[in-house]
Amino acid sequence: MYDRFGKRLLDAVLAALLLGMLAPVFAAVALAVWWRLGRPILFVQPRAGRHGRPFTLIKFRSMAEGRAPDAERLSGFGRALRASGLDELPQLVHVLRGEMSLVGPRPLPLSYLAHYSARQAQGLRVRPGLLGPGVAAGRNEVAWPQRLELSADYASRPARLGRDLALAFRSLLVLLRGQGVSAPGHATMPAFAPSDHPRRGDKG
Repeated sequence: MYDRFGKRLLDAVLAALLLGMLAPVFAAVALAVWWRLGRPILFVQPRAGRHGRPFTLIKFRSMAEGRAPDAERLSGFGRALRASGLDELPQLVHVLRGEMSLVGPRPLPLSYLAHYSARQAQGLRVRPGLLGPGVAAGRNEVAWPQRLELSADYASRPARLGRDLALAFRSLLVLLRGQGVSAPGHATMPAFAPSDHPRRGDKG
């Protein structure tokens, strides 16, 4: 029941409640972004949804406009915003509309799809999530091969309420600790590329 109907129903109800309860937080974050970074307040980018179908993801902007490297565009304010996870709050709208779930693999850029192995593509079998296995494991501290394997493993099994609750709890702990804002040696997370596939003999 949870896999077929309950998960989607719970997503819609909780997303609606959270959007109403967190309206003051939305307003405060939007004002802070406008004050520190100016317009636009929202970052907009096409992402891969369930079965690879594209949707336009929105989040609060955390970097300055321009073509400079991420390290130069990410200020202390932006880094703190990312660490808190508050920049992701607008994605509750996607959860309400059914484009995302509260728990699932994170939605990734469409350009990554062409580089997935058959196993990694299994992560597209479910709706992407606001929280989920990649976030619970440490967000951007987790290398691409492991991160995509976690997504594939999640999507290859029927949804279970207990597992989703555990992943949500662990994800929130990661966010509260401000963990995983960036990959080691990077300002954010480097783009996924074919070279990130594990080679034969690799244990990762």
